Amino acid sequence: MKVALKVLLAAAVVVLAYMCYQSILTPINFNKEKDRRDEAIKTRLIEIRKAQIEYKNIHGVHAANFDELGKFLKEEKLPFLVKEGVLTDEQLEQGMTEQEAVKKGLIKRDTIWIPAVDTLLGKGYDIDAMRYVPGVPGDKIEFHMDTATLKSGSGYEIKVFVCEVPFDSYLRGMDPQLAYNLKDKAEKQGKYAGMRVGSLEEINNNAGNWE
Repeated sequence: MKVALKVLLAAAVVVLAYMCYQSILTPINFNKEKDRRDEAIKTRLIEIRKAQIEYKNIHGVHAANFDELGKFLKEEKLPFLVKEGVLTDEQLEQGMTEQEAVKKGLIKRDTIWIPAVDTLLGKGYDIDAMRYVPGVPGDKIEFHMDTATLKSGSGYEIKVFVCEVPFDSYLRGMDPQLAYNLKDKAEKQGKYAGMRVGSLEEINNNAGNWE
């Protein structure tokens, strides 16, 4: 009887120790995986923002969807300045400008036109993958993107856009209680429960909500 009791107590200790270990390990693993997904998503959102800003610079509005943004990156070209030679210290001391040096043939400055995607995101960038949330296992998740026009405090109309993905989507497959806690905390603080750049509610200079 005593032996059986000792075995049961030993088993209980092992189970309790395992439960305590798991209670510590679970949030650590959750945070590690969330950080990994967050970083991948941040990178993608920054790329989308960069493309949207240039799209607006040229067209006066943001791209309404990923089809428009992708077409812009694939088909339109942007100027790229090719530089050959630089002003010497002696030329700088003499007050010579680059424009004067170019006219005299001392240096070269030529503008060439290359695809927008090469200029903004690098040669070989996968434009078709831009719309999808990276770093999340399973079926592809597409970012939500939208545009609007807001009025500034001084009455000017400002074009804005938002690109976002909620916790519910990109934290799938992770501990549901910890994911819910993040969502609940964000909602109680009046913040977006997920990751986004830009906003349709306020003029925030296309900032990411992690910045």
